[in-house]
Amino acid sequence: MGLSKGPSSWSVEEVLEWIQEQYPTTMTLLHKAVIKHDITGRVLLRLKDHQLKLLGVEDEKQQQEILQDLLLLKVQEEISELSDICSEFLSP
Repeated sequence: MGLSKGPSSWSVEEVLEWIQEQYPTTMTLLHKAVIKHDITGRVLLRLKDHQLKLLGVEDEKQQQEILQDLLLLKVQEEISELSDICSEFLSP
């Protein structure tokens, strides 16, 4: 996957790329919703279960899977930001 920047700065196209990688066969509705509603990375990371339902993800198990993946993205981004801060602080 060519997504090198943090998820919160992803464009709609990069969100679509992530969805395609994570859910290649089961997320057609979510894919269409991202395009229709111009969901960027910042918006993606803020989605909640009721919003996923409004976007067409009816199955609670799928909602939880997506929410777990989004939480992982958030944590990875936070770790990356903290690492950047630490390396700036420790650099001579």
